[in-house]
Formats: sequence, structure tokens, C-alpha cells
Amino acid sequence: MLFNRNYIYSTLFLCIAISLVNASDHHKYKNGDVIPFYVNNVGPYSNPTETYEYYSLPFCQPDHIKYKKSKLGEILQGDAAVLSNYNLPFKINIKKHTLCEYTIDKQEIERFKKAIDEYYYAEMIYDDLPIFSFIGAVERETDPANPKYYLYHHIPFEFEYNNDQIIKININTALIEATELTSDTDEIKLKLTYSSSWSPTNYEFSKRMELYEEFFPKELEIHWLSIMNSFFLVVLLTGFLSIIIMKILKNDYSRYSRSDEEEDSDYQEDYGWKLVHADVFRFPPHKNLFSSFYGIGWQFLIIVCGILLLSLFGMFYPNNGGNMYTAGIILYALTSCISGFQSAKMYKNMGGDKWAWNIVLTATLFIVPLLSVVFLSNTVAVTWHSTVALPILTILEVLTIWLFVGFPLTVIGGIAGRRLSGPFEVPCRTKNFPREIPPIPWYRRLPCQVMMAGFLPFSAIYIELFYIFNSVWGHNSYTLYEILCLVFIILLIVTACITVALTYFQLSMEDHRWWWTSFINGGSTGIFIYLYSIYYYIYRSHMYGLLQTTFYFTYMAIVCYFFFILLGTVGFLSSLLFVKRIYKNLKSD
Repeated sequence: MLFNRNYIYSTLFLCIAISLVNASDHHKYKNGDVIPFYVNNVGPYSNPTETYEYYSLPFCQPDHIKYKKSKLGEILQGDAAVLSNYNLPFKINIKKHTLCEYTIDKQEIERFKKAIDEYYYAEMIYDDLPIFSFIGAVERETDPANPKYYLYHHIPFEFEYNNDQIIKININTALIEATELTSDTDEIKLKLTYSSSWSPTNYEFSKRMELYEEFFPKELEIHWLSIMNSFFLVVLLTGFLSIIIMKILKNDYSRYSRSDEEEDSDYQEDYGWKLVHADVFRFPPHKNLFSSFYGIGWQFLIIVCGILLLSLFGMFYPNNGGNMYTAGIILYALTSCISGFQSAKMYKNMGGDKWAWNIVLTATLFIVPLLSVVFLSNTVAVTWHSTVALPILTILEVLTIWLFVGFPLTVIGGIAGRRLSGPFEVPCRTKNFPREIPPIPWYRRLPCQVMMAGFLPFSAIYIELFYIFNSVWGHNSYTLYEILCLVFIILLIVTACITVALTYFQLSMEDHRWWWTSFINGGSTGIFIYLYSIYYYIYRSHMYGLLQTTFYFTYMAIVCYFFFILLGTVGFLSSLLFVKRIYKNLKSD
């Protein structure tokens, strides 16, 4: 009880802390107040995670580089904001103001042309609101062999305000001015200018981030209709599957009941899942690894539920994924006691005695692959001088959170799980020697089961995956968290149903090795998600280059590994409850 209470208090503390941070920042200004204007990143539009410092391109720099003090989540997101020379006072209209005048040589001209050719865009920040703008344009229609490159030298900003608060920032593309970058000159003199216009609005400040939601009402309606269609289809499929399984079980109980009363000499030997009652609760091989996966799966389930709960309370808003990264790190550290407790409890039930290894394996089974991916991607990012490379201090900060919060809580949870776990209550006793398993057709073995087990849950979520991928690996903002919660619930239900069905079919073939099989079948959806990520990269996205490819496929591998463990735990747990239930009823007949 104390364990659950501490977890609830920790989660409430996280919610209150985030809400206080958001509520304490009022962003109120007086007429003429100077608001810091930051330039953040530049990068190719097709590769959203490939970003570089703004002044990596030959723009005119301020005399002293002053970086914005970023939060942990913003650093993890790759922000590298620098205070710029833009001077845009609150509610002061500026017709045209010179930012700087300078000369660029031929080499710098080529750098600009290369960036424009790859459709580089710049991200700027004003009053914590993002501003996006391409740095130039290329014209190929007149002469495709000799395209013309234009660098934008005048940026017209448009602001909307409500009393003393800024609501929206936009760039009027119709008023942008450009300078042609010619190759026949050694130098070009640039004069960068900007203007600003302010207009009042009645839009509420608390809802200003909703203006950045990139969807239209008709698209939202189609989105909801698609999800509801998938929902009803899944309900029908799982309903039919449940009815079929219950019908078959009823026939099995009737047959087993008649066979127990049969005393004729010509009685034929029975068949089916009853014959493995003395082996069905025989513990699987690699107990330590299995219990560690099981414990981590419980932790991941709590983390996802916690993040979805925070999203429903409006803790995350468009164009600021940093808060979600921060919440994920904090939740992972605080819920480490869950994984330690459940892993140690299962390990003790299995009769394990290597407690230290169990705790270490539970604490590192996910962290070590994650750190390997971070090291690989960070090495590539540093080589490319990209801002997505995490600073060493940030890496040390996250590792410190895990070492002094996550790992100790795993140890505490492991000790509690070992001491508080009761006996593993099962309706059937296990014999000393396992029963011989008859030959199984190829179409009922594990590889075919994995294909069937992963396809149905994936078909229930693939529509939502498209929107999520567009948000994570594109420029769209995801805000439909209500739909996401519904899809996650559907995913859990379908995973549980299909895994239970496959477990029943396996036991009917008199194969009692269902522990690992149910876990792998439940987690097989992660394999389908990774296959979809390959399809998305090739046919849906326009990403390219070693840096983007490395980040995409390595981090998608970690995400799919995450869902493999989470859904594998759901599949095993549902199968365990099902197996206990059917053999308990068999014993009572």
C-alpha cells in the first residue's frame, strides 16, 4: 500500500510542478517593451531532425554571441537559440529597419546557394512563439540547367496582440524581398532589413498555441471517422474471436466431462489442452531475462498512461516537444520502482536466486540499448556539426537522474517485490519431468504466430501512426490526444485478445511452452511498426542523408523495442490470466 501511495504522490507532484511552471509565465508587456528575439536553427526542410546553428550560414552576427538559457527538454529537442540583433518592441510598428549591411564572398555565396537548393528553413523564437521562414528560393522553370537563386533580405513580421500579451506571429510572404545570388561576381553586398506591424485580436492568450495546430476541420472529421471505423471493426473482430473461443471452450469442457465419466474399455485416449495440465505452469527458460522484461513492461505501461494523462490535462502544446521529453525522463526515473517490484516478484515466483543480477538486468535492459543509440547518433551529429548533438553536460544530467533516482528506485522496488510477493498460486501441480511435445505443423509454429499476432493490432493503429510519424518526423503538430488515448486502449485490447487466442491454439496442440511465445506474440506489433517505418521513410517522407537516416532508423528501433516490451507484457499477462482461468474451471468440474 505504501508502494502505491508513493507512486501516486510522485505522479501528482509531477503534474503540479509542470502546471506551476506553465502558469507562472504570464508574458505580459507594456508599450515599447523590448522583447528578446532569438534565432534558433537552420536545416533542410525534408530532414526535420537535421538542424544546424543559425549562424553556421554566413548571416551577419551580433558582436557578442549570447545563447538562450534552454530547459532540459529544449536541449533534447536540439534547440540552440542565440540572441539576435532584431529589435521588435511591443506594439511598435516599424516600416523598414536595417538589421545589418555586409559583404559576402564567392565561397559564402555558394554556401547560401547550396542551402537554398536543399530548401533550408530557419526557426526563430519571439516570446516563446516559434517563427519559421525559408532563407531563400530557387527558380528553375526558365532555365533548368542554370537555376536562379534568391536570398531573402527583407522579412516582414506581423504580430497580433490581446491587450498586453502577444497572441500570434506571422511572416507576410507577399512582402518578402529577395536578392539574386549570381555566380559571375566574387562579392555581393547584402543589406538585411525587417519590418513589423501590430494588430489587435480578441483571441485568448491561454489558447494561443491552438493557432499552430496544422489541420483543417474537414481533415479532423476524416481523421475521427477513420479512427471510429477502425474502432468498430476491431470491436467486431475481437467480439467474434471471443465468442468463438468461448464456444470452443464450452465444447472442450463438455468433452472432458464426458471422458471423465467414461469407463468403457474401448475408450479412446483424450486430446487437447487438458493433457498438458501438469506442464502448463512449468516455468520458462531464462527466468531472469523473462522476469526483467515483464517488470520493465509494467513500467512502460505506467509511463505511457502517465504521458497520455498529462496530455489530456493540456501539459503539452504544439511546437514544443521539450515538455514531453522532460516528462518522459521524469516518469521513467520515478516509475523505476515499478519495474524492480514486478520483476523481483515474478523472479521469486519462478524460484530464482540471483537477485543482484535480476536487479541489474532490470535496470539496464532498456537503458543500455538506448545509450548505445544516443552514442551512435550523437557521434554522427557531432561529425556533421549539427545542433541535434546532445551536449556532454546534458548527457551527464540525464545519467545523473538515472543513477541517483532511477537505479536506486529499481533496487528499492526489487527488495520490496522480493519480500512482499506471495506464492505463485496455480490450479494445477507441475510434474518433475516435462511431457513430450508432439510434432507441430509449420503454419502453427512461432514465426507464423508472430505474423498473425502482430498484424491485427497493427491494422488497428496504422491510421494513427501516419499522423504520429508526420508529427515526430515532419513539420505537423500533433494535438489530438483524445484520439491517441482511444487508439492506445484499442491496441491493448486487441493485443490481449489475439494473444489469448493464439495461446489457446498452442495449448490445444499439446505444446505447453506458452510463456515466451505469448510474450513474443504480444510484442510482435513492434516488428510491424518498424516495417512501417521503413515504408514511411522510402515512400512517404523526403528524408535523405546519413545524419537523418542514422537518427531515423536507430531511434525508431528503440521506439519499437519499447513497444515490444510493453505489448509483450500485456500479451503474457492476459495469457496468464486466461490459462489460470481455464485450468481452474477444469479442476472444479
